[in-house]
Amino acid sequence: MTNKFTYYSHSASKTYTNSNGYRVYKDSGQLVHRHMAELKLGRPLQSGEVVHHINRNKQDNRPENLYVFHDQQAHWAAHKKDAQNYGNDYSFKGKNH
Repeated sequence: MTNKFTYYSHSASKTYTNSNGYRVYKDSGQLVHRHMAELKLGRPLQSGEVVHHINRNKQDNRPENLYVFHDQQAHWAAHKKDAQNYGNDYSFKGKNH
């Protein structure tokens, strides 16, 4: 039996994209990016922690593309700073949009 912190590959057929554009495991309903962030950290996410996609691509759940903010306020501040420096499109959609 694998536990939550054992890395295992999930094929695309075991996930779907929800209405907000995030990948979700069909069997558990867990958001893939939150699961991958927990694997990266080696611990469960704490209440209030927010997982951020560094390149703004919600489908890119590689551990190196994920950053965990301690709360939504810190996450929003990062987006706001990017919007001021690079524009709203970059801040919310990434540099390729």
